[in-house]
Amino acid sequence: MVNGAVARENRGARSRDHRFVSATDEVSALARGRPGPHIVGMPAAPQIAEVAALVGDPARANILCALLGGRALTATELACAAGVSPQTTSGHLGKLLAARLLVLMKQGRHRYFRLAGPHVGQMLEGIMNVALAGPPRFQPRSKLDDDLRHARTCYDHIAGLLGVGLAERLSEREFVILGDEAGEVTLAGAEFLSNFGVDLSGARAKRRVFCRPCLDWTERRPHIGGAVGAALARRCFELKWIERVRDSRALAITPAGRRGLTEIFTLSI
Repeated sequence: MVNGAVARENRGARSRDHRFVSATDEVSALARGRPGPHIVGMPAAPQIAEVAALVGDPARANILCALLGGRALTATELACAAGVSPQTTSGHLGKLLAARLLVLMKQGRHRYFRLAGPHVGQMLEGIMNVALAGPPRFQPRSKLDDDLRHARTCYDHIAGLLGVGLAERLSEREFVILGDEAGEVTLAGAEFLSNFGVDLSGARAKRRVFCRPCLDWTERRPHIGGAVGAALARRCFELKWIERVRDSRALAITPAGRRGLTEIFTLSI
């Protein structure tokens, strides 16, 4: 009788354990590719967790944000941006390379690091937008903050007040149509941008989204991303309308740029 009671108790305990599976067990089940008893997991969940853990480290987040301007930087420069030692930076860079968030470029004896592609920049901008939508935190404004809000690079296209202003002017004249997830260049827009010197043929040949809205994390309004946004930024650099600010993603609008923006885009920044 005693043995029978113990057996029943053990079966009951196992049944209760099965009903109340811990979060750790569920995550482990996902990692093994088998869903937990209550929640059917997605196969990509472990990869999402891995990328989130990489980006969530403050030093690695600083490294990624330093590269968000689209330029390739050395490990020494990234160590300064991260605020950690060169040895620690080397470990962080190794992990980011292994996860294919960064790529390594060699030029002679020099080694440079840059984001693996526009998709990584888009992910980082998305995280910034989510972070800003969270509980407000006090952070004293600085001149760098003001410069970044005024004009900056978002990987390889223009963001900030300048980027949003260009998007609004092109939309108002129905040269570009921006939806929630995608964008389109109209026939009139293609003619306007081509006359301005934007290489739309080259943009169409890129293996990336042709035109898309990119929610600006400082202005909370879209600027133009995708291959069209990159081609437009490239043309502004060629005309010397904008210049990079040293050691920053911020952009400076030149006197020629202010005249051109007013004359061609009726935009005053």
